[in-house]
Amino acid sequence: MIDPTVEAPAGPVLAETSGGKPMSKWTLYSRRFMRNKPAVAGIIIFILLVLFAIIGPLIARYDHIELDFLHLGTGPSAEHWFGTTMAGNDTFAQVALGTQRSLMIAVTVSVGVTILSAIIGTAAAYFGGWTERVTLAVIHFMMVIPSFLILSLMSNRAGGNWLVISLIMVFIVGWFFPARVVWTTALSLREREYVHAARYMGVSGMRIVLRHLLPNIGSLLVINFTLGIVSAVMAETGLSFIGFGVKIPDVSLGSLIGSGANVITSSPWLFYFPAAALTLLTVSMALVSDGLRDALDPTSAAGGRA
Repeated sequence: MIDPTVEAPAGPVLAETSGGKPMSKWTLYSRRFMRNKPAVAGIIIFILLVLFAIIGPLIARYDHIELDFLHLGTGPSAEHWFGTTMAGNDTFAQVALGTQRSLMIAVTVSVGVTILSAIIGTAAAYFGGWTERVTLAVIHFMMVIPSFLILSLMSNRAGGNWLVISLIMVFIVGWFFPARVVWTTALSLREREYVHAARYMGVSGMRIVLRHLLPNIGSLLVINFTLGIVSAVMAETGLSFIGFGVKIPDVSLGSLIGSGANVITSSPWLFYFPAAALTLLTVSMALVSDGLRDALDPTSAAGGRA
């Protein structure tokens, strides 16, 4: 007989829907995520930034390369909402396009890094042997070389093309650290019963990696993706700030911050507006990743109870 005075153990439980059916894990994750108010605020800010990047260039009164010789280096006004540069460029149009370009680079790099590191890390953990040794040797070698210097040199040769810069960030400097994290996690999965069963049934190694190992580290990959956006934005900003990233006539938040830093005392709006967009972008994704971590972690008390 169950003693009614004994309390149930604390911790997350699998809730039921109103119809008595068990709640799906994605419904549970979404409810835990929505209870995290900072994470919800982060995703709202991120959506607003995406809308600004898409709609901003369309509603701007001037193109980002169009010059207004009647307003040279003027502050925010009804004509130019974010002011103008010393050459007469509309800062609102530049910040909107810069946010769009930085988001495109960040998402491209984060998607590429997440996919590449997931496949390499799980394949090394599953196959083991010389495959694992060679993969780890390459990863450890890439972790000790000055990757930012290599990225700067190769990006400079790319001529400021954002797509080429994104591919360099994926294949040269971006994948090795997440791949090692994935490898560490996948080591504990390769000895699970379902992996042995698939192997005994004659399923190929890569199919086991893609169909059995990767889906079981999906939560880690989601978090890697969100954090990868922050890392990619910061890397692109650093490159453009020192002149090795996106170049004129194209713009990014990094290039705008770099040019605005030179005139911050005389024309502070040229620095503060792109810096504000960059700060909102990185902070929002940090909040979202923190909320995803709590929502996907069944031992976390921050996500609350379903």
